[in-house]
Amino acid sequence: MEHPLPAKKIIKRLVKNCLREDIGSGDVTARLTPRDSIIDGKIISRERGVICGTAWVNEVFRQVGKRHKTKLDVDWHVKDGDIVKAGATLCRFEGLAHPILSGERTALNIMQTLSGTATVTRLYADAIAHTKARLLDTRKTLPTMREAQKYAVLCGGGVNHRMGLYDGIIIKENHLRSGKSLERIVADAIASMPADALVELEVESLEELERGLHAGAKRIMLDDFSLEDMREAVELTGDQADLEASGGINMKTIAAVAETGVDFISSGSITKHVKALDLSMLFDYK
Repeated sequence: MEHPLPAKKIIKRLVKNCLREDIGSGDVTARLTPRDSIIDGKIISRERGVICGTAWVNEVFRQVGKRHKTKLDVDWHVKDGDIVKAGATLCRFEGLAHPILSGERTALNIMQTLSGTATVTRLYADAIAHTKARLLDTRKTLPTMREAQKYAVLCGGGVNHRMGLYDGIIIKENHLRSGKSLERIVADAIASMPADALVELEVESLEELERGLHAGAKRIMLDDFSLEDMREAVELTGDQADLEASGGINMKTIAAVAETGVDFISSGSITKHVKALDLSMLFDYK
């Protein structure tokens, strides 16, 4: 299944920043190879996983090729969201050695990170596939990589929560300490947003859940609820609101949480505790 990529300007910006970080004033090591030497290369996977990041690799080669006034084309054998085995060839490419060597690490760093995000998301999503619950990401993403990681979550079978503080409201404990009542804050939040925008209330007890339901909250986050309290919350809520379980959820606990009947499960682990997928770029000089 294909998912909409982030805007081209977002992909370009991330690649530009990553190349600036790595190349700086110039790649002094690549100068050791002849300017006209040609590389025949490929990217392979060293382990099983979900692939993500092809557009970012293409953009790396576009930018480094532009610096060297040459074009580097990548022939992809896979697409984002594909599950590959260890040893699989992901793509092949050919071109001048200097720009390829300069872009190698940036291309791999981005693709390994995004593929790692997509892979762990797939593991979590598969663990709850027998239930109605859907896996949500959070704002706990790697700095500057939010749009890219949230795209990787989609490729892994998850669902995006709000992108940032600008496109949805989650009322948390710190907001409830402002002096306004829970009911007043919920009413103000609903009134301040379009009808189809996310307005969610985080609660820490069944008593707060009941107050939230009476206030008209349509999405309620159960923060660190026990399994027993989650089941009671589901029964109490019925179809009045969607329930989201959150707090310390991992691979060992996610199935049991989903089986309580909640609608969503959010986990910061899928984007925060990323284990990069082991990929390698292999070269032959022609």
